[in-house]
Amino acid sequence: MNPNLDRLRSYPFQKLSTLLDGVTPNPRLRPIAMHIGEPRHPTPEFIMRTVADNLDGLASYPLTRGSTELRAAIAGWLKRRYQLEDLDPDTEVIPVNGSREALFAFAQAVIDPGRRAPVVVCPNPFYQIYEGAALLAQATPEFLNGVPARNYAPDFGELPEETWARTQLVYVCSPGNPTGYVMPIADWRELFALSDRHGFVIAADECYSEIYFDEARPTLGALQAAQELGRSGYPRLVVFSSLSKRSNVPGMRSGFVAGDRNILKRFLLYRTYHGCAMCPPIQLASIAAWNDERHVTKNRQIYRAKFDAALAILRPALDVQAPDAAFYLWAPTPGSDTDFALRLYREQAVTVLPGSYLARETRGINPGRNRVRIALVASADECTEAVTRIRDFVSTL
Repeated sequence: MNPNLDRLRSYPFQKLSTLLDGVTPNPRLRPIAMHIGEPRHPTPEFIMRTVADNLDGLASYPLTRGSTELRAAIAGWLKRRYQLEDLDPDTEVIPVNGSREALFAFAQAVIDPGRRAPVVVCPNPFYQIYEGAALLAQATPEFLNGVPARNYAPDFGELPEETWARTQLVYVCSPGNPTGYVMPIADWRELFALSDRHGFVIAADECYSEIYFDEARPTLGALQAAQELGRSGYPRLVVFSSLSKRSNVPGMRSGFVAGDRNILKRFLLYRTYHGCAMCPPIQLASIAAWNDERHVTKNRQIYRAKFDAALAILRPALDVQAPDAAFYLWAPTPGSDTDFALRLYREQAVTVLPGSYLARETRGINPGRNRVRIALVASADECTEAVTRIRDFVSTL
């Protein structure tokens, strides 16, 4: 077996399951799960109908690069959403089976383990796929701490030049999981300059890009930032996105990668051998989803109302702030985050994720310690009940 498998750490939800093993939640209350970032709003009917109406597509092998129509729909959406002047659907877009599998596979295709001690830079806290992808690509993950004092912005100066010189890949998550931080143009300018100097590739995870709160101010995207900074052809930049959060279809496993055509040409070669083409009915449903914005606007309205209600309930008890985007509250806890999660589950039957499980001890701190991630993905009524219980629980501490 690949010895690097032994370097993988337990997934946060496995650690939470171990923490809560043998603990009985309050039997007088119905359990409410707020720990998993799985969208639970209804899937739009037109997407389900498109899948059902095209099941005869199961009789054909799909192409790894997807259909011409799907690539055109994705490119069209990217141009509309980010005011991109140019994006070639034939060379700068590849459909993928959800951003998760592509984020993992990308490191395997990009990293050259034969070069001196390769490094993959990740945000901290972070989505654990980044770390696992780095380890199985025979690279060393290095972390940039996101702390409240900087509004969770990365401090690229945390890493010495010697580390940047060995860096081959940088994972960026904007909007961030779990902090909700959105990188502004100044951060992108600094990161692009580092990429120019050291030659590393940037993997921009934008799966939360469509969960924002001001319709007049959509989140800035990586391709958009590159264009604004005059970076024609998106050098060494690849963006990853998905329909899961945008369209409430996590089970469809439909997303895309877009950006530097030279990198994508090689990534497509890798994927051809990887055997990961998208199912034809899913491709057709994806086209329908990328071409419709009405359901996305409605989805944001629902999240906006839930955040307004949750913050009004929680703020008398916790110093919790609204995120820039995404659907998480990154809430401070009065004391240990693991003790908080365990007692909350036992006393109020509400499950949240300890923040320390989403981060690594780096340069003397774990930036997730004494925080919990609360996912506002359930119905409005269920979210309101859950945060009310959290408020009541905090009042007893």
